[in-house]
Amino acid sequence: MARTKEFDPDAALQSALELFWRRGYEATSMTDLVEHLGIGRASIYATFGNKHELYLKAMDRYAEMRDPLLLAELSQPGPALPAVRALVRRFAAEAASPEGRLHGCFITNTAAELAPHDPAAARRVEISWDHIETPLHSALVRAQAQGELPEDRDPQALARMLLVLLQGVRIVGKASNDPARVRDAAEQALALLD
Repeated sequence: MARTKEFDPDAALQSALELFWRRGYEATSMTDLVEHLGIGRASIYATFGNKHELYLKAMDRYAEMRDPLLLAELSQPGPALPAVRALVRRFAAEAASPEGRLHGCFITNTAAELAPHDPAAARRVEISWDHIETPLHSALVRAQAQGELPEDRDPQALARMLLVLLQGVRIVGKASNDPARVRDAAEQALALLD
């Protein structure tokens, strides 16, 4: 007779995400995961696969939590540029916050640590970046159609520039003791929308 799981896989995945987010992939061992999750190694393997598979599932969970929020922010009816500005300022504020400095962005951390040599992680990073760039592009197209953004601006290029800025803000915010560095960069990028 098959044994029933003595733990909540959803809670365990969330806990694994938090550990990977705090420590990174390489610095997190299976022993760390066993201790942090409070479940046996065999249960981790049976439920999630190996450490790499668990990490990829944690990336998917992170995207499920973050991506819909961004889409909702940028697709509100009415003027579009205030939503774009608010999003960029929120990213900058989060990056400069104590929590942002401690953890950074899970996707950005993965891009720096794993994406150059891990195709599965790189694919998820690209998907997450698409989930930022696409709503930004749509909001900027809408802003241009509503007369908020000058006609000579390229919404696609601006969306890509903002994506790169947002990812850079996460890295600089994590490493810098000067929150003005992140805020100033965000405000200069937003000036390009005028």
